[in-house]
Amino acid sequence: MFKHSIFSLPFIFIAMLVASKGWFGWKLLLLGTLAAVTARNFAMGVNRYLDRDIDALNPRTKDRPSVDGRVSNLTMQIFIVLNGLLFIAVAYFINPLAFKLSFPILAILGAYTLFKRFSSMAHLVLGVTLGLAPIAGVVAVTGEITSWSLFLAGGVLFWVAGFDLLYSLQDIEFDKEHGLHSIPSQFGAKNTMLIAKLFHSITIMLWIIFIQSANLGIFATLAVFLSAVMLTYEHYLVNKDFRKIDRAFFTVNGYLGIMFLILIILEVA
Repeated sequence: MFKHSIFSLPFIFIAMLVASKGWFGWKLLLLGTLAAVTARNFAMGVNRYLDRDIDALNPRTKDRPSVDGRVSNLTMQIFIVLNGLLFIAVAYFINPLAFKLSFPILAILGAYTLFKRFSSMAHLVLGVTLGLAPIAGVVAVTGEITSWSLFLAGGVLFWVAGFDLLYSLQDIEFDKEHGLHSIPSQFGAKNTMLIAKLFHSITIMLWIIFIQSANLGIFATLAVFLSAVMLTYEHYLVNKDFRKIDRAFFTVNGYLGIMFLILIILEVA
């Protein structure tokens, strides 16, 4: 699912641009992209491998290659190990702090799949996994973690957790039937929508603090304003018709990250 990288890649580059106050170089562009893709491959590989039993029962996921035999268990295991090792190797060539953090980051990336089996907080854990992206970006450029990157990362955390709540509405009955832990199955669709709105409100507040603490200007402010508009539209789509959840999940959120990146490029330029 390479298209899932569209959620994390823009925010890695946003953090790198703000940290370097401009262009951060071709080397870090290549290494940052490789780190993002291998980390995402690792996370998705672990998710698909460990979720085989659940996916086989769910009508929405029963035809996935990891379930129907098109991709063997051995292939998935090799894929997971290879991408994990590549991620560590790329981090080594970035800087010492990136290398040290690569090990706990892999552990966090692999934890999401396990969480949903015993905790409805799995949505927030997923948010943490993508929230690591801007922190990784600033570490790549500066070799340290800045305060503004934490606000940017916190915004990403609640952005992802919020749209994962909306996406999980598709499986609410399945989760109830099979005893899986999720906020929709525990609190119902109406309350889930309210919680998702709360999470996305927190996202916008944290991103406002980010642009203030990073001393950014008009283009960054416009990025946050347009993000609020797009998230409002996302909730409108889901409220209107649950069948449009995929459109809200992939299209709106994908464009949000790209829009944010373009405006930050204009900001630092």
